[in-house]
Amino acid sequence: METSRKALKGVLLDLSGTLHIADKVTPNAVAALRKLRDTGIRVRFVTNSTKTSDERLYSKLVGLGFALDRSEIFSSLSAAKRLVLEKGYRPLLLLEDAALEQFGDIDQTPPHTAVVVGLAPSRFDYAHMNRAFRALQDGADLVGIHRAKYYAQSEGQLSMGPGGFVAALEYATDKRAVLVGKPATEFYQLALADMGLLESPESVAMIGDDVLADLGGGAHDLRLQRYLVRTGKYRANDEAKALAPLDGTFDTFSDAVDALTSGR
Repeated sequence: METSRKALKGVLLDLSGTLHIADKVTPNAVAALRKLRDTGIRVRFVTNSTKTSDERLYSKLVGLGFALDRSEIFSSLSAAKRLVLEKGYRPLLLLEDAALEQFGDIDQTPPHTAVVVGLAPSRFDYAHMNRAFRALQDGADLVGIHRAKYYAQSEGQLSMGPGGFVAALEYATDKRAVLVGKPATEFYQLALADMGLLESPESVAMIGDDVLADLGGGAHDLRLQRYLVRTGKYRANDEAKALAPLDGTFDTFSDAVDALTSGR
């Protein structure tokens, strides 16, 4: 389809739902990423994936066939750790074991001064949530790594995301969570700065399957070019939920790359 693209210098890419769904690559995504890089466009990966550490995520992507450098991945998990270090928090972490390893060097002894919530299905039971509630009642800050309503656990099947659990703790404690992942403006700015494009965000495209978490918030406020793909968590008429008209919608990431690189 036609897009309203400007001169493109960089691309921010969502991972889960856009380049892959669980352990399955979206159609032609590996070749599409290679094609995008061949044009000289700078690429960074921005992900709200919190079920596993960045190192495990990197290994998975390489195993799926994607060519990337570890330093190109900007995850909400690493943004959460950065906040914990900056604030000197002793956090109670609602995270899966595969993600907890990223916080192995952080003091997590009580009394906790922050509750950090990611996508942690095995921790979203009454005992864990009540422990988080009590820490918050005792004065801890609430940090939501992100608040997605749902994610694509497999092709065609959605599962509940961490957003509802963050909202439950907000409701129970009358606290508002600090959010560190997409669509926070500061999160996108970390990747833009790394590409050397912080001063020209309008020359950078964001491609993702979530019209709000990927393409809303900071992506909209920074005036990134915003492209939606109809894979992963995408559902019919998601375009209508956009804060402002999108620059384009494509069936797959590969189709988006074909359009964005035409004529280059």
